[in-house]
Amino acid sequence: MVEGPIVTVLHDGTRPDAELMRPVAERAAVRYAAADELVDALHGADVLFVYDFMSTAVPGAWPAADRLRWVHVGGTGVDAVMFDALIGSDVVVTNTRGIFDAPIAEYVLAQILNFAKDLPESLRLQQRRIWRHRESERVAGASVLVVGTGSIGRAIARLLRAVGMRVRAVGRTARADDPDFGTVATDLYAELPSADYVVAVAPLTAQTRHLFDARAFAAMKSHARFINVGRGELVVTDDLVDALRAGSLAGAALDVVDPEPLPPGHALWDLPNVHLTPHNSGDFIGWRGEIVAAFAANFRKWIDGLPLDNVVDKRLGYVPS
Repeated sequence: MVEGPIVTVLHDGTRPDAELMRPVAERAAVRYAAADELVDALHGADVLFVYDFMSTAVPGAWPAADRLRWVHVGGTGVDAVMFDALIGSDVVVTNTRGIFDAPIAEYVLAQILNFAKDLPESLRLQQRRIWRHRESERVAGASVLVVGTGSIGRAIARLLRAVGMRVRAVGRTARADDPDFGTVATDLYAELPSADYVVAVAPLTAQTRHLFDARAFAAMKSHARFINVGRGELVVTDDLVDALRAGSLAGAALDVVDPEPLPPGHALWDLPNVHLTPHNSGDFIGWRGEIVAAFAANFRKWIDGLPLDNVVDKRLGYVPS
């Protein structure tokens, strides 16, 4: 038996790759637990690796965490583990920032091109064997407002600038000469009217929950498109549906929704100007292995007493840039 700290790994029924976990298993006792096994697996554990980063099991199991010192979340968003008892504790929280940045930026660009070139309609016409000449929009020169200035937002801004789009951002701190966003403003409602595309990528916090409501959608151009790759709860879903139905918003690409998964009878399924994907904008082939490797690398730092990567400010709910 390996002597040393105890690492609990919360999974969704499929354990992470054993070979990638070997650097951890060589220096710690590893316990694997599904959500219904987490209470028992947390007793005496020093580290919790939330491999199933969409799980909501951690708050309910928290009273069993009698020796925990570090929680590592396999994804970027940490809202599922940000509850009062953890925030007020001495437990360090880290995330896996960086791995999903480029894939999500590529997804955002793909959805912008999807709207500008109307690729869904081209496919529908092809399926009906109709040859119909149409014109499309340019993306170069179009204005994009990125709401959220973390590492994913920065990757989005860099990629969109590379294809000639004009990018601005809304964040917590105003800046006039940001290397990626150019201008960062703090007043969302002042920035929305000038954007052709609005990209929501802010972390879910008490301040950002339901940030996009009827007032926000009313402030946007009627030809604007809304893209959400942050959290579904950033949006008041009924207000979004109303704006799309009324034509006060031209379209929406949603990788995240509220509720999630989207119920079969929900209005968003049938709106013709909505592109839905099942929370997979960052899920490239091999992503699971990369989050395990990132945890293993951070574990080596932790056990050697070195500073950890991607430490979350628990009061803010994200890693400060």
